[in-house]
Amino acid sequence: MARLSEGSVRKILNKLDKIADIGADGRPIVALERATFVFLILMAAAMPHSIAATQIAWLTGMLLWFIRLTIKPRPALPRTPLDKAIWIFFGLTVISSLLSYAPDISIDKLRGAALFPIVYFVVANVRTGRAARLLITVLIVSCMINVIWTPVERLLGRGVEIHGIAPDSPLAKALLYEGDTLLKANGKKITDPDQLRTEFETNEITRVDFYRPDFYFYVDIKRADLLPGDNTNQRLGIESWKKSRNWRSAGFYGHYTTYSEVLQLILSLTLGLWLALPDKKSRLSLILIVTVAAMCLALLLTVTRASQGAFAVSALLMVSLSANRKTVLAFLAILIPLGAIGVYILQQSRGVGFFDQNDTSTTWRETVYGEGVKLLTDNPRNLAVGVGMDSIKRYWQEWNLFEGGKLPIGHFHSTYLQIAVERGLPALAAWLFFIWVYLKMLRRLLKSNQLSLWQDRGIVLGTLGGAIGFFISGLVHYNYGDQEVAMVFYFLMGIAASYYREKVVTPIGAPVEEEPREELYLADTAPA
Repeated sequence: MARLSEGSVRKILNKLDKIADIGADGRPIVALERATFVFLILMAAAMPHSIAATQIAWLTGMLLWFIRLTIKPRPALPRTPLDKAIWIFFGLTVISSLLSYAPDISIDKLRGAALFPIVYFVVANVRTGRAARLLITVLIVSCMINVIWTPVERLLGRGVEIHGIAPDSPLAKALLYEGDTLLKANGKKITDPDQLRTEFETNEITRVDFYRPDFYFYVDIKRADLLPGDNTNQRLGIESWKKSRNWRSAGFYGHYTTYSEVLQLILSLTLGLWLALPDKKSRLSLILIVTVAAMCLALLLTVTRASQGAFAVSALLMVSLSANRKTVLAFLAILIPLGAIGVYILQQSRGVGFFDQNDTSTTWRETVYGEGVKLLTDNPRNLAVGVGMDSIKRYWQEWNLFEGGKLPIGHFHSTYLQIAVERGLPALAAWLFFIWVYLKMLRRLLKSNQLSLWQDRGIVLGTLGGAIGFFISGLVHYNYGDQEVAMVFYFLMGIAASYYREKVVTPIGAPVEEEPREELYLADTAPA
C-alpha cells in the first residue's frame, strides 16, 4: 500500500509538472516551482469566496516565486503589453498619496492599490495553455459552490420577518417597520420569535440586528417594553412572522455588490467557453449551459442592476463576435425574457424599477456625483493630483460631502469619478489608457490565428466580455476599489497576458502544443 501510495503521489506530481511546464533543473527549483503553482491553484479556488484566503495563497505564492528568482538559472522576469500603462497609473497613485491631504491614510491605502503584481505572478507561472485551462476550470468550479448555495439559501429562508406590529409593541417603539427581518439578538442568530423573547427577558437591553431593503441596521430594545401576554407573539406585539426570502444575495462575501461584480466576470468567462465550444450538442455543452443558467440566477438574486446590465452588454458583444446572425437573434430571444425576470425580481425585492428616479440608490448616486465633481474642480491642485485615497473619510465634513452625513460615508459610486477625485485627472487618463491597452491586447489575441484550441479561444473571449462588463459597471460602481473584484480582474488579466506571450509574441512558426485526449478539465468532446 505504501508503495502504491508513493507511486500515486509521483504520478500526480509528474502530471502537475507537465501541466505547469516544470523542468528538471534541480530539486530545490522543482520543489519551489511546484509549490508556487499549487498556491496559484489555491488562489483560483479561493477567489470566488474569501479575500483573506485569496491573499494568503497569493502572498505565499509570491514569496516562493521571489525565492525562485534568487536561484540560478534565474528565469526572466515577465513582460507584457500592459507594463507601461499599469506602472504609469501606479506611479501617479503613489504621487497622489504622498501629496494627499491625509498622507498617512493614503499611503496605508497603497496596499490595496498594489494588487496589480498578481498579473506578473500569473504570467510568470502560467507557461502552458494546459495550466491556464486548469486554473480557469478551478475558478469556475469553485464559484459554483456559492452559486448553488445562493438559491438553496433563499429556499431555506432566514431570520424572523415580522408582520402586524402593534403600536405599543417594543418593536414599534424601537422604530421597526412592517416586513423588517430580525437577524440577530445580542450577536446570536435567531430563527424564531421564541429566541428573541428569551433574549429580551434575560437582558435589560437587547441589541437587535435587522434587514430592511437595501440596508442592515440595528436597534436597542428594552426589556421593560415587553407587553403582557401568554405567548411570544403577544409579548412582542406582532400578529405573525415568517422566514424571510427577500434579500440581496451576497455569496460568501457578505456584500451583494462585491458578489455581483465577481459573478459578472466569471459568468462572462463561462459563457465565452460555451460560445467557443464547437459541438453545442455534447455533454460538455449541456454542463456549460447549466452552469451559465445557474450563474445567471445567482446574479439576478443579487438584484444589482449595474452588474446585470453590464453582463447583458458583455454577452451581446461575445455573441456578436463569435456567432452568426441566427445565433444572435436566438440569444436576444433568451435575453429579453431573462431581463423581464430580472425586473420582476427587482420590483419584488426592492420595490423599484430598472430606471427609477424614486429609487433612493439613484438619488444617492446623483448627490455624491455632484459632490465629487465639485470637490474635484474646487482647485487646480485637486485636478492635478487629487485629494488622496480615502482622505474624504477624515475631511468629509469640511468638504461638505454625503449631504452633511445624511448619506452613508463611503465613496462616490463610480470607479472613474473616484479615481479622478482621489488621484487626479492624469491618473484617470492613465487608468483609461490601461483599460484600452488591455482591451486591445485581448482583441488582438482573438483576431490572431494562434488560438487553435476552442478552450483557449473561449477563455480569451470570456475574459474580453468580462473586461467590457467591468468597464461598464464601473460607471456606477466603484468596482476597482473592491479588492475581491480587483483580484479576480487582475488574475484573468494575467491569464490573458500569458496567452499573449505564448501565442502572439512567440513566432508564428513555433510548434503548437498538442491537446492530450485524457485531459478532463474543459476537454474538447467534439469530433476531430
